[in-house]
Amino acid sequence: MTDRKPTDPPLFYETHVFCCVNRRPDGHPRGCCAAKGSETLRDHMKARAKALGLKGVRINQALCLDRCELGPSMVIYPEGVWYRCDTTADIDEILQTHLVDGGRVERLLMPAQGAKA
Repeated sequence: MTDRKPTDPPLFYETHVFCCVNRRPDGHPRGCCAAKGSETLRDHMKARAKALGLKGVRINQALCLDRCELGPSMVIYPEGVWYRCDTTADIDEILQTHLVDGGRVERLLMPAQGAKA
C-alpha cells in the first residue's frame, strides 16, 4: 500500500468494509459466503452502522474475495483486516470494537493466508 500524496483529493470515506456475498453453485468444493448467510449479515451491518451514526464508513458488498472456504468473509480497509463472521452478534462486535473503538476482534480474525483455488 502506498502513502497518500499531498496532491491526492480528500478521502470520500475513511473506512471501507467489503462483505463477500459471492454465490457459487451448490456443492462447489470451496463453498460460498452467500450460502453461509453473508447477505443477511451485510444487511445487518449496514443497518447497524447507520443506527450507530458511523461517519466516513461505507459498508459494501463484494463478490468473491477469494476466501470463501473461510467465510462468511469481510475485509476492512484501509487497515486490510480480514474477519470471519457467522452471526449478527459477530457483526455488532466488529462494528463496536473495530470501527468505533479502533481495536480488533481477535477471535474473528482470519489467518493471514488461506487456500486459493
